[in-house]
Amino acid sequence: ESRWTSILKQILNENVIEAGFNNRTSFSDNPCGIEQTGYKSLPKYLKKELDIVILSIGINDLQSQYQNNLEEIATSIKKICSEKNFNTNLIPKIIELDISGKEGSKKFAEILHQENTDETTISILVNNAGFGTYGTFEETPVEKEIEMIELNCSSLTGICGYAIPYMKKDSILINTASLASFMPLGNFAVYAATKSYVLSFSIALAAELKHKGIKVCALCPGPVSTEFANVASNGAREKVKHGLPADKVVKHCLKKAYKGKRIILYALKWKFAATASSFVGRNLVAWFTYKFNKRPCKH
Repeated sequence: ESRWTSILKQILNENVIEAGFNNRTSFSDNPCGIEQTGYKSLPKYLKKELDIVILSIGINDLQSQYQNNLEEIATSIKKICSEKNFNTNLIPKIIELDISGKEGSKKFAEILHQENTDETTISILVNNAGFGTYGTFEETPVEKEIEMIELNCSSLTGICGYAIPYMKKDSILINTASLASFMPLGNFAVYAATKSYVLSFSIALAAELKHKGIKVCALCPGPVSTEFANVASNGAREKVKHGLPADKVVKHCLKKAYKGKRIILYALKWKFAATASSFVGRNLVAWFTYKFNKRPCKH
């Protein structure tokens, strides 16, 4: 089982960039949220040769509430490593970083450059940064939709581009798409479109990097128990309805990613929905979700 399971269990909030550097650094960027659950078991999953764990957070109103959580987690990682005599040289760091858009991905590139040595290799990169908005396109602020495209698509693309030169054979690149990737969704139009891009891009990238031994996959989760709904609804819906445990989704994802699976769907009902979307038709799905799948949102 992957050493990264516990890390990703904490930060699978559809809001994370994470990269592990062999022989040097583990990097985790978290612009929109972090759950503390499971951090006490974090050290046993870290590679013993890693010297640094970086936990970073974006700069905006959404992020400020998580700063203390990150500091607590960083302190706990160091304490537990020391108590268990495990990787006592580990150095947790916190970096504030807004990765949105072209400029954000350039900032990520600067961090890669700062951490770079001749031996630096990214062993695993998880592009999990993103957010969604509930409601019809007409009712949703245009600026918010554009910001979503910038983060969900532009940032992800840029980060992949800047990170790939640091990846070698057996490196893994995981891009978080969505079950929404497979169909246009009414009341969720832009989000579904951005995730469709992530899925298409990831599959093509996997083909291009196969000869280098770099594994690329698209994680396509349905409802997961994170803070996604609270952000998407602007506080109107606190929790994701019928959300599955994030840790189980993560463990399944990592297991399949290491085996070279390109599209990862955890639950049987998610697999069924993805397959059925090919037969039902885009127009029908878009109309049905618009009519019967209303999502609460504060405007």
